[in-house]
Amino acid sequence: MEQAASPFDLLRTTLSKEEGRAEILDAAAEAFMQKGFAATSINTVAGVLGCTKGRIYYQFESKSDLFFAVHREAMLMNINAVSGIANSEGKPLERLSRMIRAQAMVIMTRLPFQRASAQGLELHLAGSTTAEQREVLHSLVVMREQYENIFVDVVTEGIQCGDLRSFDPKFAVKPLLGALNWMTVWYRAAPGETEEHQRKIADDMADFLLSGLAASS
Repeated sequence: MEQAASPFDLLRTTLSKEEGRAEILDAAAEAFMQKGFAATSINTVAGVLGCTKGRIYYQFESKSDLFFAVHREAMLMNINAVSGIANSEGKPLERLSRMIRAQAMVIMTRLPFQRASAQGLELHLAGSTTAEQREVLHSLVVMREQYENIFVDVVTEGIQCGDLRSFDPKFAVKPLLGALNWMTVWYRAAPGETEEHQRKIADDMADFLLSGLAASS
């Protein structure tokens, strides 16, 4: 009689599968960043990971499924990076500064995911997708709106308390996040770059972006 798997065996299997999925997403994000969506294939991702195509197809049905999983992972990184800061104590301007710094660090330390996420938005805006892909992209755009609204809420608080200039909060957040997302285009880690150097870049980004939003003293 075959012995039933123990809870520990099931846990090990689950953890192993999650670890394998994470490795595939890392490789896929790198491939999409280097080659773009159109030029990347499952073979490309397998080459980056050093595995067979079968290992990837075990986790993902198609290249599109894999791409959207990378995009979703990037959005979760972003939401997790700023939501706790947004809901913490402190003046809105100080929280907004910390949020910008945190997002800049996520972009620099997880650049392949963030670049792929930007590509996903570009695909949505261009409309060069199938109906099924557009449906998935729509759910990801909803996540992006959720992320943007975290900033909008803090900016609204800042306007109400006089920390920030009076303007449409949604309008203010669009160029702010646009500048942050543009880091996926111009930023590449320099040889020997340290975390201290990355934090200096994040500090400079926050100071620059907030200089146009802060109320005159």
